[in-house]
Amino acid sequence: MQPRLELLTPDLIARILDEAFQLMRAPGIKVQSPEARSLLAAAGAKFEGEVAVLPERIIREALVTVPRNFALYDRSGAPRVAYGGDGVHFDPGSSGVHVLDPETLAHTPSLTPDLVRIVKVAEMLPQYDAQSTAVVCNEVPKAIGDLYRLYVVLLYSRKPIVTGAFAVETLGTMIDMLAIYAGGRQALAARPQAVFDVCPSPPLIWSEFGAQNLVDLARAEVPAQIISMPLAGAAAPVTLLGSVVQHAAECLSGIAIHQLARPGAPIVWGGAPAIFDMRRGTTPMGAVETAMIDISYAQVGKSLGLPTHTYLGASDAKLVDAQAGMESGISVMLGALAGINMISGAGMLDFLACQSPEKLVIDAEAIGMARRLLAGVEVRTETLATALFTGIDFKGDFLKQKITRQLFSQEQHLPSAVIDRDTLRGWQEAGRLDTFARARVRTGELLAAYQQPDPEGAPAAELRRMVESLARQAGLDSLPALE
Repeated sequence: MQPRLELLTPDLIARILDEAFQLMRAPGIKVQSPEARSLLAAAGAKFEGEVAVLPERIIREALVTVPRNFALYDRSGAPRVAYGGDGVHFDPGSSGVHVLDPETLAHTPSLTPDLVRIVKVAEMLPQYDAQSTAVVCNEVPKAIGDLYRLYVVLLYSRKPIVTGAFAVETLGTMIDMLAIYAGGRQALAARPQAVFDVCPSPPLIWSEFGAQNLVDLARAEVPAQIISMPLAGAAAPVTLLGSVVQHAAECLSGIAIHQLARPGAPIVWGGAPAIFDMRRGTTPMGAVETAMIDISYAQVGKSLGLPTHTYLGASDAKLVDAQAGMESGISVMLGALAGINMISGAGMLDFLACQSPEKLVIDAEAIGMARRLLAGVEVRTETLATALFTGIDFKGDFLKQKITRQLFSQEQHLPSAVIDRDTLRGWQEAGRLDTFARARVRTGELLAAYQQPDPEGAPAAELRRMVESLARQAGLDSLPALE
């Protein structure tokens, strides 16, 4: 039995949804995309300027057509990520603007080689089911920054990808880039290799960019992932439940736009909310209240039968220290127990601004422990214990039993050398390394063992030509060195 964490009663979920429907009627949802407004109006929504008054009927009809589950596929065409139900998957956090220099511990602007390094490390760690476009490459013009990140990930990874477009104009290009490896747009729709984050603007706004992305992704049948970001106490009500209501209203209205564009297109009930720290004016992603909002809104989404996503596993610490381990490990465990389908955020520091491959390695260990907990306690022997005491004669000799050798690796999660379980003497003889130092060693080992997938193949060459052409149009004479 998979252990499960829930914070809301059925009655409370019903109240959240009821108040979300009330918000969609008054004050309504601001929809800044003309095409999205046309879709909603044709379905029966009333408008006062850009503000839509959405009847519950429109939302309920959209919820009927949303797929309850779908898969993301890897480069070989095998399903790797199952959205829906209580399956739990992890990917690195996305869109950082800095990386943590492991030598100086400075936060430096992220560049192409930094993204390559992160992708390689995530590729080598089985705890990560998908890649992300983890950091912005600051040396690349913003006009092509989103598609360039996807280009780098496609060159270096076989795994499915969590990504997102920064502009309406580049989304189609990014879909075409994925189609190169999938065998065309139709094949990509049948076996999607990526999901695209789409963000409403809190409170209760679907911008022209966000709403149009929903429409275009639906028509391409490429999965969309709504990233609602209520900020409790600033851009959302101060109460956790108030933020969950706002999240529901933003997601439900987005689902209506999306399903009106193409009923049955895959979409995810996701987000990256946070509380607002009144003392510092910051948005702590490692706060337990942030995790509580995540768990609660995911429970609402699950009550509707929808695939779920959230941002957990990140830390607000500036270094990979005790705070980073505490915040990341606790939130990874909470998200896993809530059965959230995709959990983004591993590797991230400083309120999602900074990525660290070394933290990515440490977070993988927390993910391994969380997965062991999800596997639960199993009956592996005919009797639970009595037969194992035969011949023991009050001696601690269970280590000699054949069954111990057979079952210990199933009963116990065996971490990598990043986790220190040696004796004091053994630790001292190994160099007295702390966790971050061991993670640096492990990162180096993973990078040394990495092998790039088919760098000279026809898809890679076609992709490179496409991106080089787009870079020239953006004023970049040549693409940055990858490594």
